[in-house]
Amino acid sequence: CLQLASSISSLVKRSQVVSVVSPNTPAMYELHFAVPMSGAILNNINIRLDAHNISIILRHSESKLIFVDHLSVSLILQALSLFPPHLPKPLLILITDDEHRSTPIPAVDNNYFLDTYENLVRKGNPSFEWVRPASEWAPMVLNYTSGTTSSPKGVVHSHRGLYIVTLVSIIDWSVPEHCVYLWTLPMFHSNGWGYPWAMAAVGGTNICLRKFDAPKIYSSIRAHNVTHMCAAPVVLNMLVNHPISDPLPHPVHILTGGAPPPASVLLRAESIGFLVCHGYGLTETGGVVVSCAWKPEWNKYPVTEKAKLKARQGVRTIGMTEVDVVDPDSGSPVKRDGSEIGEIVFKGGCVMLGYFKDPGSTANCLKKNGWFYTGDVGVMHPDGYLEIKDRSKDVIITGGENLSSVEVESVLYANPAVNEAAVVAKPDEFWGETPCAFVSLKTDVSPKPTEKEIMEYCRANLPHYMVPKTVVFKDELPKTSTGKIQKFVLREIAKEIQSSSSLRTTSRM
Repeated sequence: CLQLASSISSLVKRSQVVSVVSPNTPAMYELHFAVPMSGAILNNINIRLDAHNISIILRHSESKLIFVDHLSVSLILQALSLFPPHLPKPLLILITDDEHRSTPIPAVDNNYFLDTYENLVRKGNPSFEWVRPASEWAPMVLNYTSGTTSSPKGVVHSHRGLYIVTLVSIIDWSVPEHCVYLWTLPMFHSNGWGYPWAMAAVGGTNICLRKFDAPKIYSSIRAHNVTHMCAAPVVLNMLVNHPISDPLPHPVHILTGGAPPPASVLLRAESIGFLVCHGYGLTETGGVVVSCAWKPEWNKYPVTEKAKLKARQGVRTIGMTEVDVVDPDSGSPVKRDGSEIGEIVFKGGCVMLGYFKDPGSTANCLKKNGWFYTGDVGVMHPDGYLEIKDRSKDVIITGGENLSSVEVESVLYANPAVNEAAVVAKPDEFWGETPCAFVSLKTDVSPKPTEKEIMEYCRANLPHYMVPKTVVFKDELPKTSTGKIQKFVLREIAKEIQSSSSLRTTSRM
């Protein structure tokens, strides 16, 4: 890492942005150290974005140097071709891979690439003195949000903030020395929740996977005696639904977060041998800052009730000063009754510095007295445990009633035929909005349930106003590369369903 930092420092100046376009590889891991050690700012880019969006990020971040995995070369070249002619293009460094030698790789001297990753390591000075930040509040990383609810924004984090969230990630999850960590969570997703740095701190072994592959995950667990891994709930769902002949040979700690995990998924995961911890954080907090600390008295409850308790987001970690649920207009805390809904707010040292070149959005969420307004909607239980109910944009208002899409989704996931589920608002002339459920079914289910049967199942387990009025079956739900279901895509589909039904009504009239 020092050798690489030495080479990077000869190519860029202090505080300039260095981008990385790579899946989970050893090079990606090492760059989490080398780029900050060079005095530059690390910018990991989501490899599943299209060329247009990557081009926007590269221009907005003013990136000077890009490390490109060899399988993403054509994507980056296309992104750079979209630059205006007058704009200088970043330098390119090629990351090769011994496991993919058969893949055609462009020559380094073809005017595209300045050098290769391995050459930079080899050329670097092993005695390089890494460039210390001028202040602990100096920027260290620039992460762009995944854009599940709006256009991506550049989140700036300081050295201090990431140091705090890294220590929290070790302490709160009780990570032991010399653990074996399997990289299923993308490192380009909020720097892998801080675990690249955390694994170095505890002398851990990193097992890198380029992409999600359930058979490879299970074989890696057995081959390398994996002890820890992280996964978004959708990825966890795909993992536990993959058929395996035997339970895990040893317990594997798995941290899930990014969206409220359905209780049914947690139940299945633990039956296989995963020890599931549930955390909550955002790109803007740098990692997990709320966790569902388990109470010993909860062990007496039935398994289904325990799964529901574990699906709560929980209490603040030691890295967060305060966590609350407040009325978004008045800022007053909601009742601690588990039912009054408000906006989740944070205060603490690992909250972002702000959005890059976007003072308006920064001011909208970083409000008076240092509170960060998340845009997530939740409740506070009497015991002080936080539970997310929805994104503020995902709350469905039907006939004047506020409906949590997460609650409906939890019921859908409990149906043994359902593989994935998402509920969004569909415009309705009479009710204003009605819940529309998008469902993918498990492949081995026969016969397949009908739309009516899914609605009847929901009606038996939910208040009637929460029952989906429309059910749409899809082979797979659209997701970001970090495993979040893209509800804004589904909302557009629901609007089209509404438009086509309105046209049919008009024609009948």
